[in-house]
Amino acid sequence: MRCWLNGALVDPAQALVSAYDHGLVVGDGVFETCKVVDGVPFALTRHLQRLQRSARGLGLAEVDLDALRAAVAEVCAEPDLPAAARLRVTVTAGPAPLGSGRGDGPATLFVAAAPLAEWAPTCAVVTVPWPRNERGALAGVKTTSYAENVVALAYAREREAAEAVFANTAGNLCEGTGSNVFVVRDGLLVTPPLSAGCLAGVTRDLVLEWVEGAVEEDVPMPALADATEVFLTSTTRDVQPVHAVDGRQVATAPGPVTRRAMDAFVARAAAPDP
Repeated sequence: MRCWLNGALVDPAQALVSAYDHGLVVGDGVFETCKVVDGVPFALTRHLQRLQRSARGLGLAEVDLDALRAAVAEVCAEPDLPAAARLRVTVTAGPAPLGSGRGDGPATLFVAAAPLAEWAPTCAVVTVPWPRNERGALAGVKTTSYAENVVALAYAREREAAEAVFANTAGNLCEGTGSNVFVVRDGLLVTPPLSAGCLAGVTRDLVLEWVEGAVEEDVPMPALADATEVFLTSTTRDVQPVHAVDGRQVATAPGPVTRRAMDAFVARAAAPDP
């Protein structure tokens, strides 16, 4: 299956970028991941809008979203596209001198797809000893600098968990390596606010819109251990119940509030661009 690079569909083996590309050299880029079902990307407008916000947060030039939307359509029309696919849209600062300083050339734009693996019905998570900096320059920006997530996810898998969860520097719940976290406390569905340093997840936003009574509120880390229900949200997971946190079994997975979120998502996710 071909991918799209800087204006043209190419075979993956010919999808070459400069050895001086700032996205490769220092991780100076932003990206989005979309779920594609039967050739139709889900919530593409929301993803492209967040891509633009991330580019602005990183100080990159304005992204031509119309060009990227057309590129997505070309990739999604590929005859070998799987029925369920993960679509990746990446924008980097383009070629630059070796080091932190940017060059003055054009950005690198890249769209590719791959089969979408199915998630388990429930999962275990562990908390990691490294906090997210909610006051950092890149807090809430979806950049290609993912090494911290790679290390944290490896830490979780060494402990037979599927996801790692971060606190922030204030000791409150932040997010997972590739997910947002919801908890049920005293019957109330809560997720950390964006001020906690978490990414403004597209699925997170939809759950907040679609599930009556869901709120944003700081969650002290001890409350995660005491929550009666926990679930993760992400573009590829939708809503995934958590059955264990740091080895402690969660009472029910999915519990009644989690089930309500799952049902609301299934019922309203039929529209491809909500």
